Amino acid sequence: MLGSGAVRADAPLTGTQPAQWRVIWTADPATQATVSWSTKEAGSSHSVRFRVRGSEDSPAEQLAESGRYTGGEFESYYHHVRLTDLLPATAYEVQMVSDGNESPGFYFVTAPATDRAFSILHGGDSRSDQDARRRMNKMIAGLVVDSYDNDDLADDILAFAHGGDYIVTGTKMELWSMWLSDHELTTAPDGRLLPIIPARGNHDKGKPFNEVFGFPDGDLNYFGFDIGPQVRFTTLNSETSTAGDQAHWLKAELKESRPTHRWLVTQYHRPVFPAVKTPGSGLKSWVPLFEKYDVDLVCEADGHNIKRTVPIRDGKHDETGVVYIGEGGLGVPQRTPKTDRWFLESPGMADQGNHVFVLKFTRDALQGTCLLEDGTVRDQFTRPVRE
Repeated sequence: MLGSGAVRADAPLTGTQPAQWRVIWTADPATQATVSWSTKEAGSSHSVRFRVRGSEDSPAEQLAESGRYTGGEFESYYHHVRLTDLLPATAYEVQMVSDGNESPGFYFVTAPATDRAFSILHGGDSRSDQDARRRMNKMIAGLVVDSYDNDDLADDILAFAHGGDYIVTGTKMELWSMWLSDHELTTAPDGRLLPIIPARGNHDKGKPFNEVFGFPDGDLNYFGFDIGPQVRFTTLNSETSTAGDQAHWLKAELKESRPTHRWLVTQYHRPVFPAVKTPGSGLKSWVPLFEKYDVDLVCEADGHNIKRTVPIRDGKHDETGVVYIGEGGLGVPQRTPKTDRWFLESPGMADQGNHVFVLKFTRDALQGTCLLEDGTVRDQFTRPVRE
């Protein structure tokens, strides 16, 4: 592996020593990835060294896009390297370098370009309780390690989709810095970085969200890409207008993707079939499109509870409909769900507790497992391939 020194999660943010490392997927993850990190001081030269893992070739080096994070008096700096033309299903060694200070050596793996089984994680709402957030991050790191302990490719966890609300106040960079340091705990002991697929939550207002995740200034934060040729994963932004341009984009996205993909999955923050709150505006803007184009699974957050709806179409239980899961348990205090709502009644479910969903994609089924913080399986479900 590039560089030297053991991987240390939760590294301090000092000087121009690279810290708060992360890999971000917002475009074709088979060939692209954003490698990001932070420094306490601005520095003058920032780059990433990278090469195929295990290669004896000299590493390539690419300069970073850098700037000061916005958000209060807390001073720190972001650095993003947008890697392109990568090889699918390939492990890449990476090392961040700022003013000659090197990070430990890490690696990440690009998404496959072939039709193979795999898994991803989904969760949301990691704000408020830092101790619980750190425990959940350590759990995530353990799940990733365990997923590669056998020869079943379907178990391999490729990425982590986060449904938003990372911190309490999105304009306070001091809180973001704490989240970023805690996110290091998702790093596996051997230096594997788990790519994150970010969605914006209602607590994530302000410029820091784009600066943390490498979006251009003013980006509207909705996008879609393939994870393998048969899984289309779409991230929406419930914190801007869900109608208008975003709804038109979603219609075109789903219309194009449905005929060519086995699985359509969407994530965003505010639930449209909530277990606690009132429905978000996506109920009118997005749900008719989800149903028209037969989205297989929708991942929500915001409610601070566990839920899985019955399949829904035209406002009622219909086995041909869309299933909604959520609603956020990556460290946030939990609320009591309203289990008498029709869409949560059996065979749906609702509960509370810190949790993360494991979503497994195979040729025959999309299998979901809700794991509590102690590893207990709280819920399991299967979505068959649509005829």
